[in-house]
Amino acid sequence: MYRKQLKRSRKQLMSKRIWQTRIVFFSGALLVGLAATLVAFGSDLSTHLFSEVIEGRPWLPFIITPLGLMTIIYCTRTFFPGAEGSGIPQAIVALRQNRKKHLRYKLLSIRIAIGKALMIFLGLLSGASIGREGSTIHIAASISFALTRYARFPHYDVGRGLILAGSAAGLAGAFNTPLAGIVFAIEELAKNFESKTSGTVLTAVIVSGLTALSISGNYNYFGAVKTSIEMPSILIVVVVCGVVGGLIGGSFSALLIYVNRWIAPFRNKHPYVLAGSVGLILAIIGLLSAGQTWGTGYEEAKMALEGKEHVSASYPFLKYLATLLSYWTGIPGGIFAPSLSIGAGLGNWLSLWLPMAGISTVALLGMAAYFTGVVQTPITAVVIIMEMTGNQEILLPLMATCLIADGLSKIVCPQPIYRALAEDFMRGLKPK
Repeated sequence: MYRKQLKRSRKQLMSKRIWQTRIVFFSGALLVGLAATLVAFGSDLSTHLFSEVIEGRPWLPFIITPLGLMTIIYCTRTFFPGAEGSGIPQAIVALRQNRKKHLRYKLLSIRIAIGKALMIFLGLLSGASIGREGSTIHIAASISFALTRYARFPHYDVGRGLILAGSAAGLAGAFNTPLAGIVFAIEELAKNFESKTSGTVLTAVIVSGLTALSISGNYNYFGAVKTSIEMPSILIVVVVCGVVGGLIGGSFSALLIYVNRWIAPFRNKHPYVLAGSVGLILAIIGLLSAGQTWGTGYEEAKMALEGKEHVSASYPFLKYLATLLSYWTGIPGGIFAPSLSIGAGLGNWLSLWLPMAGISTVALLGMAAYFTGVVQTPITAVVIIMEMTGNQEILLPLMATCLIADGLSKIVCPQPIYRALAEDFMRGLKPK
C-alpha cells in the first residue's frame, strides 16, 4: 500500500500535464488578485474624477449621468452581453450548469470580465450608486473559468472548484477579507461544499489575497473601528439595530427583486429611455443629498463608522433609493458597498435615539443588520465586517444583531436576493 502511494506521488511529481495544470491554476489565482486590485484602483479613481468634474457645477450631473447610463446600456448590450447587473447571479447560474456547460461560456469569459470592469468605471464616472465588489466576484470567476482552455482540470474542479475559487478569491481581494471570501463561497454561492473543492478554494484565496496584499499593502477596508460595549445597554442596541436593519434591508431586497421583474419588459423595449430617465432622477437625488449618494458610498460609510459626527438623517434613505434605481437600469454594478454604506448611515442615524452606546458602535451594528437584511447571509456579514473593521471585541453583539436581522428579513423577502436574481437571469437565457 505504501509503495503504491509512493509510486503515485512520484508519478504526479514528474508528470508534465499535472505541473502544467498547477502552473496555469496558480497563474490564474495571481491574475485574480491583480484584477481585484486594478478594479479597486480604477473604481476609486473614477469616483474621484466624477467628484472633481462636478465640483462647483451642480448642473453638470443632469447631463453626465443620463448620457453616461445610456452609453453603458449601449456598450453592455452591444459588446458585453452577460456583464449586466451585480455579477453574483451569473456566478450562481454558472455553478448550476453541470449538463449545459456551453452556457457557462455565455456567463463567464475574459470578454465579459473586461467589459464588466470598464462598465463599472464608466458607471462611477457617471455618478451611479453602484459597488465594485459583487462585480469583482464575476470578474474573478470569469478569469478562473477561462483557465479550462489552457489546461486539463479534473471534472470537479471545472464544475465547481474553479468558479467557486475565483468567486471567493474575488471577494477576498476586493475587501482584503480572505475569511469572508471563503465563507461567502460556502454560504451563498454553493448549496454544499465538497471536500475536494475546499482545497481549491482555499489555495486560490491565499494566492490571490497575497497578490492583492503585496500591491495594496495590509489594511482594513474601513480602518480600525473602535467600539464600546456595556451590558445591559448593548442589548437594547442589538435588538433595535437588528429589527430596523433587518426590515429595511429585507424591503430593499423585495423591491429590487419584484420591481426589477415588473420593469423588465419595459427595460427590454426601451432601455435608453429608462436609463436616461433614471439618470435625471439620480442627478436630482445627488443634488438633494449634497453629492453624498454618488458612487459606492465608501467615504460616507467610513465617516459614519468613525463616529465623529452624525451623517445626514436623509442620507441612508436617499442612498437606498439611488441604489435601487441604478440597479433597475440593468447597468453592471453591485450592491455590496452601497449596502454597507446605507447600513452604516442607518446606524449612525439610530444612534441619535440610542445614546447609551457610542456612535461608532451603533453604526457598526446598523451596517451589519442592514447588510444581513439585504443578502441574508449572517455568517458572511459577521466575518466580513469583523475583517473590514479590525474589531473582534464586538463579536457576540454582532452575531446576535445579524441573526435578528436575518430572521426578520426573511419575513419581508422570503427568497434570498441573489438566488432570486439568478433564477431571473436563468429564465432570460432560455430560448423564447
